[in-house]
Amino acid sequence: MGINWEAFLQVFVAALLGASIVVTFYALGLRLLVRGGRPPLVAPAEFTDAITVLSDKQRRRAERAVAKAAQKNPLSDGQKRLSVVGAYVCFAVCAAAVLGALLLILLNH
Repeated sequence: MGINWEAFLQVFVAALLGASIVVTFYALGLRLLVRGGRPPLVAPAEFTDAITVLSDKQRRRAERAVAKAAQKNPLSDGQKRLSVVGAYVCFAVCAAAVLGALLLILLNH
């Protein structure tokens, strides 16, 4: 029984490249989303064994901070819109990379 090192190297490079693409474009998408004045505010899920859960007061304070940061944005409306569109394009690239990887796995099996 032998190891096909060429196939192993191909899988390693593909996984490294795919992970790099997804992480890079997701981070860029988040950055553009914030730059466009739409910072994501995600309320934490409440689990019975959660370490920390935001209270209503903490959640309201975070929402006010997001609104205040959005008002300080020096970009014009067109620049904000372009940043948000760029963010969605970055997220679409992430989704395409993940779907492409799934299709590659399913169709080449």
